[in-house]
Amino acid sequence: MGCRMWRDALAGVGVVLSSLRVDPVTAASDEPFALVDLGRCNVRMAEQLTDVLRSLPAREALRARVRQVNREPKSR
Repeated sequence: MGCRMWRDALAGVGVVLSSLRVDPVTAASDEPFALVDLGRCNVRMAEQLTDVLRSLPAREALRARVRQVNREPKSR
């Protein structure tokens, strides 16, 4: 998913992160996934983002999968 798609998806729920970008250093590295710099936002926007995230239904299966992936050794 590219920055444009992320911007559009976030804007669709009222969240605008003005400095959203793919980190150029990690994008040019051998890492399998570049880091995404979500950027800076003001307190009001951070609160809106928090509200959006809190409004999503809790999905324990997704949380379990994220925990599993985070524990897996990283391949190079």
